[in-house]
Amino acid sequence: QVQLVESGGGLVQAGGSLRLSCAASGSGFSIATTGWYRQAPGKQREVVARIASAGRTNYADSVKGRFTISRDNAKNIVYLQMSSLKPEDTAVYYCNAVLSLTYKEIWGQGTLVTVSS
Repeated sequence: QVQLVESGGGLVQAGGSLRLSCAASGSGFSIATTGWYRQAPGKQREVVARIASAGRTNYADSVKGRFTISRDNAKNIVYLQMSSLKPEDTAVYYCNAVLSLTYKEIWGQGTLVTVSS
């Protein structure tokens, strides 16, 4: 069974930076598309950034130019580098992965990012 474990969340001041990591564990799997979503209090979960196995990326308009997603396919880790953070970026950030062949969708448990003004 494939599991995703996020790390790197925390409290940061506006204008600061954080890097989130998401490590996939298990056996006999490969990941097609992976990415990050977030859910702020009282709001629906929304996509932040996604990256395909070949490296193509897409971002939510609200984070373009500030966030960068990357992945290490050999280690099955996906990163989200967040810069110029704003209070409105405060949310629980979830890692997501779609497995190759089965297209099963996997979610991590989430990591809280709090940006203070």
